[in-house]
Amino acid sequence: MKKHGILNRGLSGALAGLGHGDGVLVCDAGMPIPDGPHVVDLAFRAGVPSFAEVLEGLLDELVVEGATAATEMREANPAAAELLDGCFPALSLVPHDRLKELSAGARLVVRTGEARPYANVLLRCGVFF
Repeated sequence: MKKHGILNRGLSGALAGLGHGDGVLVCDAGMPIPDGPHVVDLAFRAGVPSFAEVLEGLLDELVVEGATAATEMREANPAAAELLDGCFPALSLVPHDRLKELSAGARLVVRTGEARPYANVLLRCGVFF
C-alpha cells in the first residue's frame, strides 16, 4: 500500500500510464466531459475536492511542459487565474469553447468537485529528463 502521494487507485494508475505529450484535463464539476478520454471522477460534494487541491497533488507527480485554460477564467474566476499564473508562467489562453474542443484529445480527465466557474486546465505532459 502506498503511504504518500496520490492514493486514489484509479488516478494513480492512470497517471502511471501517461507519456510525453499526453493531455490531462483537470476540470470543475460543470465542465462537459468529452467521450473518449479516461475519466477519474473525484467530485464528492460541491467544492470537494477543490480544483486547487487536485491540481497541487497532480503537479507533485507529473512533469508538465505546457498548460491551457479558458480566457474567460481571468474575469469570472480570479482565484483560479492567480493559481494557474503561479503554476504556469507561460499559461496559454483560448476561448472556453476551444478548450472544450481541445479536451476531446486529452488522454485523461480528472473531474474535481470545484463549484466556481472556469476552473479548468488542460495540461500537456513532459518528460523528467
